[in-house]
This record gives sequence, C-alpha cells and structure tokens, in this order.
Amino acid sequence: MDISELDYELPPERIAQRPAEPRDASRLMVVRPRRGRWEHRIFRDLPAFLRPGDALVRNVSRVVPARLVGEREATGGRWEGLFLRVVDAGVWEVLATTRGKPRIGEWVRVGQGLRLELIERREGGRWFVRPESAQPASELLDAHGQVPIPPYIRRGVAGPDDREHYQTVYARQPGSVAAPTAGLHFTSELIERIARLGVSIVDVTLHVGMGTFRPIEASRVEDHVMHAEWAELNPEAAQRLNAARADGGRIIAVGTTSVRTLEESARRGGGTIVAWSGETNLYIRPGHVFKGLDGMITNFHLPRSSLLALVAARVGLALLKAAYAEAIAQNYRFYSYGDAMLVLDDE
Repeated sequence: MDISELDYELPPERIAQRPAEPRDASRLMVVRPRRGRWEHRIFRDLPAFLRPGDALVRNVSRVVPARLVGEREATGGRWEGLFLRVVDAGVWEVLATTRGKPRIGEWVRVGQGLRLELIERREGGRWFVRPESAQPASELLDAHGQVPIPPYIRRGVAGPDDREHYQTVYARQPGSVAAPTAGLHFTSELIERIARLGVSIVDVTLHVGMGTFRPIEASRVEDHVMHAEWAELNPEAAQRLNAARADGGRIIAVGTTSVRTLEESARRGGGTIVAWSGETNLYIRPGHVFKGLDGMITNFHLPRSSLLALVAARVGLALLKAAYAEAIAQNYRFYSYGDAMLVLDDE
C-alpha cells in the first residue's frame, strides 16, 4: 500500500488550537462501516450509542512535562529535548534537537538549572543523558519540564492552561509524552452518566512514546516499523472484559492506544483477552483482523500517520477518506484538541 493513500489535504484553519469548552461539547461523527454511513452528533451524546453490559476501555496513562528547553553549556546554543523514558537508574532517553553537533561528555542546562550530561548518541536524534541530580525523574520533570504539546498547536508553545487541558480527567499513571487524545473529550460527569447506564469502565495503560507519534517515512505503509511502547492490561481488566463479552456486551476502545493494548492482548491470547504487561510494537494497518474490540472512539489524525493507518484498518480506506472529506466540509476540528469519531460495528 503506497503511503500516498493515507494522504489528504487539510485547510490549516481546521487544526484545533484549543480544546472545546466544556470537553464534551466537541463534535462527534458516528461512523458505521457495515452500513457505509455516518451521522453528526455532539460528544456528550455518546451514552445514546452505548448499551448496558458494554465495556468502555480507557487508557489511564498520564502525560509528564516531557519537553526540556535549555542550552549547551559549551557553546550557549539552544538545546531542546523530549524525555522518552528512564533507561536505567540515573539515565534518561531523550529525543534532542540542537544547532551544531553536540559531543558525548557535553553538559546542557534546562528548565530552572537542571544539568544533563550527554553520555551516548543513539539513532534518529535520540540520546542517553544523565541528570546531575539524583531526584526521581518525575520530580525533575515537574520542576524543569514543559507540557509537550504538538508543534501544530500554537507552534508547540504551551499556554498556562495546557497542563490541565492536555490531560484526560482520569489520567493517573505518569509516563506518556503525548496525550491519548480521544480521552480528552470526557468529563467526570459524562463518565458518571455512562457508568449509570450499566456500562463497565475498564482501565488499561499504554505510555505514549515515539511509537505513537512518529510519522511514517517509508514509501510503503507496510515497511514502517513501530517503536516499542510499554503497556499493561491487568488480570482484573481481562476478567471484566471477557465477562462482558460472554454476556453479549461490546468492547469499545477509547483511542488508538487502548486499541493497540487490546489487540496485543488478543494476539497473545489467541483471540481471547488475556492479562499482560511489557512492551509492544504492534503496528495496525489495513488488512489487520481485529479480535479484541467491537468499536472505538478516536480523533481525526494527521495524514501519512500510523494512527490514520489504524483507523483505516477499522473503517476501510474508502469510507474513511469519504468521512474525512465530510468532516472537512462540515468544519470539524482536527488533531489533538479537535473533534472525535465513534466507529461501531453493529448494523
């Protein structure tokens, strides 16, 4: 499949710069692939499409202040890094950009004076760095990091409200460098309404890293390689999901990260949801046979992205292109702070 098949033209003014207020006032396109149709609703209408006995699966990973801005001590040149993960005790992996050619052994100073030593150069702009401070990474990032909003939102410059806005209301497990954005549409009140319907709210974790947001650079979609990301679906979640299915309920995933967590579980369980934790580089693209879910909620994604490939696998490429064209014509808001799509398999 040529990457051009995942391309589309988006007017710049359709890229959302701020979230809807309140969160559940965003628009919702409901797409039913088996019917080849869609309808336009508001996100707070979501309960109308859920049934007692369904399970709604959400990713409770929390975005950390992963953007690090500072300068090289040797030259005074600007240095910027994106924290990716703790590699080992006292060693971080970061995705770095800078002018010039930093050398191993150099120091950079970020935030309010945090010093980082560059200790190993990796592929693709990644570095291993060692913080001078022995404080836990979470504390150092809270003190010296910024919200890592995407570059298409105000050119990547976070505002005072982004620490709250670029986080789901149910986030609790720190570890993501980008938000699982389909979850940004939920309010606490909407979640309570859904639970009162008899829908089971099931939590999983996938810490968003390079695997989710790295663009497809290969000319063939199949040649793209996903970076591994850590995820977990615990035994209680597996039991609740299998019980829901046994009783005729549907599994609805909130976001592509929840989709990948469920599909990795079903892959390991031979079609049955099983508990698991660890890294996954599962790459879902057209041709994938879904076994771990019956529907999904997602945002409108960038062209030529693995996220768009995943949604195309669920919706079908032709219908997805038509739905995106309709969304553009109807002035939907796109990307992280934009509107949402609900994909349901039922007739």
